[in-house]
Amino acid sequence: QVQLVESGGGLVQAGGSLRLSCAASGRTFSIYVMGWFRQSPGKEREFVAALSWSGSRTYYADSMKGRFTISRDNAKNTVYLQMNSLKPEDTAVYYCTAGQVLSSESSAFGSWGQGTQVTVSS
Repeated sequence: QVQLVESGGGLVQAGGSLRLSCAASGRTFSIYVMGWFRQSPGKEREFVAALSWSGSRTYYADSMKGRFTISRDNAKNTVYLQMNSLKPEDTAVYYCTAGQVLSSESSAFGSWGQGTQVTVSS
């Protein structure tokens, strides 16, 4: 019973930056982890990054390390994904997610946002 709303997607040229936001509402007391996945047409949903509220630990997929940064604003129940040095291969629908167990598997998360499109042009 957690609602997630993403924002910040759009069109950007290769090498540019974009910041995604995800605001959580509802039964936020049940959230242990918030994170981001992405999915391109014909591909599996791919883990991007996640943040553990307890201890403020962060985790990244190898391909995102050094370019993407996940952070949070506890007062706003909001998680952010700062994306730098964007590449055309980063083009995807980005989904915010929340759950109780840290995992890189999408099946481990119980709440999902509607997704926001990120398009990186060459």
